[in-house]
Amino acid sequence: MIFNMTDWKNDLLTSNKTAAIPIMTHPGIEQIDKNVLDAVTDGEIQYCAIKILSDKYPSAAAAMIMDLSIEAEAFGSEIVFSKDEIPTVHGRLISDINEITELTIPDLSSGRLPEYLRAAELAAKNISDKPVLAGCIGPFSLAGRLFDFSELMVALLINSEEIEMLLEKITSFLIKYIKAFKETGVNGIVIAEPAAGMLSPGDCKIFSSTFIKTIVDEIQDENFLIVYHNCGNTNNLLKEIELTGAGAFHFGNACEITNALKVIDNSKLVMGNIDPVNIFKMADEQTVYNATIELLNKTSEYKNYILSSGCDVPPHIPEENIRAFYKALEDFNSTKN
Repeated sequence: MIFNMTDWKNDLLTSNKTAAIPIMTHPGIEQIDKNVLDAVTDGEIQYCAIKILSDKYPSAAAAMIMDLSIEAEAFGSEIVFSKDEIPTVHGRLISDINEITELTIPDLSSGRLPEYLRAAELAAKNISDKPVLAGCIGPFSLAGRLFDFSELMVALLINSEEIEMLLEKITSFLIKYIKAFKETGVNGIVIAEPAAGMLSPGDCKIFSSTFIKTIVDEIQDENFLIVYHNCGNTNNLLKEIELTGAGAFHFGNACEITNALKVIDNSKLVMGNIDPVNIFKMADEQTVYNATIELLNKTSEYKNYILSSGCDVPPHIPEENIRAFYKALEDFNSTKN
């Protein structure tokens, strides 16, 4: 379904009601009696999980699962799968700085990429009442998975030119991958760049934001919105993150959301950031309700605020907690004219 995302965003900015876009796929997987392994290996199952949640809850957009292993797998990394957990990258694909020059950009038939594109195509075709947001990893975060994060941080100091070469290759691949998502008909993408939270402001600009800006400049338009996501410690990186040019920003619970709202231009959406584990999964429904109301009150003066989870919620969220989240939003909005 084609949405003018500029108009969609402006409608949210001018509404007197707060909208919600939680990053939430796992409850849908469970509601269709499947497991995580099913959803990350079969695009139709992932779509069905997205669809059931889209139909059941009043989210302003439907979001695909956040799987930060799929792009590394396409490059050739070894992936560890389990029934009830998101896949993880095992070991290093690049063990020597010289291997960067030999690294080839994968095609879109690699690994599980076709299944994720299939899920996106099905969601775009069958969810017509709201935008659909795909998902992918960010350049610096993917570099860390290919190279090893601790080794990458050292290499930034002594081999920065080679790391920039790696990031250029990764960015070329991500542009190709995101364009393929765009061609499926989805309306935007959430680019997850949590590893940038480990960087200084200067390095964040050089090794993360600059490369994401390349993606944004190439792909974002009135019908396709790029959402920057970072669930790391972003409190001292907000100005550098805004330089990406993304149309929306999604922050984890390590970020003080009101600081983000003060820094990010009010023409951009700012989303977040109920703790996905300690609140959504571990707390009781009254605690979820109270935490959601508290966050809504704290952000009430900002028209560009969108209620969300701090990250993709984990498996086995109690359904009553999801209902409490939306009930808090409903009660909060009922007090507005």
